[in-house]
Amino acid sequence: MEIMTATTGIPVLDVIDRQLVQALMIDGRAPFSRLAAVLGVADETVIRCYRRLRSSGLLRVIGLPMGERVGWFQSRLRLQCVPGTASAIAEALARRPDIAWVTISGGGAEVSCATRSRSEEERDSLLLRRLPRTQQITAVSAQTLLHTYIGGPGRWLGLTDLDAGQVAALERPFRYGGGPVELDDADQALLAELARDGRAGYPELARAVGRSESTVRRRLERLHGSGVVYYDVEILPRHLGFQVEAMLFATVTPAALDLVGRALAHHAEVPFAAATSGTSNLTASVLCRDLPGLYTYMTRRIGELGAVANLEVVPIMRSVKRAGLLTDGVRLFDPPRAGESGQ
Repeated sequence: MEIMTATTGIPVLDVIDRQLVQALMIDGRAPFSRLAAVLGVADETVIRCYRRLRSSGLLRVIGLPMGERVGWFQSRLRLQCVPGTASAIAEALARRPDIAWVTISGGGAEVSCATRSRSEEERDSLLLRRLPRTQQITAVSAQTLLHTYIGGPGRWLGLTDLDAGQVAALERPFRYGGGPVELDDADQALLAELARDGRAGYPELARAVGRSESTVRRRLERLHGSGVVYYDVEILPRHLGFQVEAMLFATVTPAALDLVGRALAHHAEVPFAAATSGTSNLTASVLCRDLPGLYTYMTRRIGELGAVANLEVVPIMRSVKRAGLLTDGVRLFDPPRAGESGQ
């Protein structure tokens, strides 16, 4: 069942909900029967729970390609804005299909976003022409993602509602590495459909791609088996009890960068960490129950990593777009289809 907090009215999930969320983070396309067996409940319970969370906009399973395998140019941008303009800028960026994440921070005067351009021309158009011409943006800094330590198919350790046996029963091997792949039109159509619903059934995927169900099944198995596609669960952290979300920008000595990045990947507070270009060479997303929890994480967990020479902590005030889905701060919903945004 969905529990509403007395003070905020924000839905917080119960134990079965949380177990299902964690299970889907491990295998986003696991059949309902398998999920039910691992959770020790009836199939109908899992189906009812998933459909309620999905239809109410609280949860979405999405299929995403590994950016480096399909030729994406991925960057993290920090935009300093004229006071009072950050919301409008964030919402305009969120309507762009080449922008995956958009947040407002810095006292409401900074917008951060993640880009996933499909070509150098598309990337340069945004970074060199569109953004610099926006008068409400006073400064732009860009970091290229060089290596991801956690995020994507890597399992986040922040949820602990399943025991080790349940986790092992759900885990699927994922093939990391490999060279660039060429996707044809059918593959692109398949990825577009998975980006809206990673649990879409084969009949629905077949209609979207214009191929038979058996062909779509083989294509999807090939893309996942070769490490091109993975499944992500998008849910607002507050629904899991994490009230504080922040970005960390750290400067680490080069010799220790890989060691520190791998250490962050094993912190339960960190769902994403990556090495980047720029003055700060390590960035991470951090989720904590409250501000005292963030303070403890900074002073103890980060503090014990002696190679961190400088640390900037930027609390996120508002999420506008998460992994390609728009959000009003409570629920997730689809962005405009191509050609509808006007951007």
